[in-house]
Amino acid sequence: MEGYRLLYPMRTYLVVSGHGDEANVMAADWVTVLSFDPFMVGVAIAPKRTTHKLIKKYNEFVISVPSLEMLRDVWIAGTKKGPSKLKDMGITLVPSRKVKVPSIKEALANIECEVYDTKDYGDHTLFVGKVLAYTYKEEAFEGGKPNLKFNFLAHVSWSEFVTFQDKIYRAE
Repeated sequence: MEGYRLLYPMRTYLVVSGHGDEANVMAADWVTVLSFDPFMVGVAIAPKRTTHKLIKKYNEFVISVPSLEMLRDVWIAGTKKGPSKLKDMGITLVPSRKVKVPSIKEALANIECEVYDTKDYGDHTLFVGKVLAYTYKEEAFEGGKPNLKFNFLAHVSWSEFVTFQDKIYRAE
């Protein structure tokens, strides 16, 4: 067993990079919040990925939050290479508010980032993105927190995914 699998299940995201005919979408699990103020996120991407090359070229990216209803698109984004896979996906790319990289209309949220820093760690590059803007479906984030009825997606292993239960447990 690969040691990193001990950290799963892990939320799954779609990372959008490039724009115009170069627009590309990849599935990514290795995404995290790095700072609240300023709001920064990190995403680890292997240099062999098209997304890596496009983020390096344009210095911006969008992290989109998919739901279970987007599972087929997540699978295509994670298993096919390059911008040509977009024709097989059922997503709609729409203009973002602050970056040239498009957002995904069907996503529960889109987080627009400008590259703040990059650093190579082993076989991946950590792209640190300063969040310039974000959009989200209000009903999916009632009261400032995720509404679990919207089936936020988490990756278990290769082709296995789960959603979060609608039951909340509180620590006392």
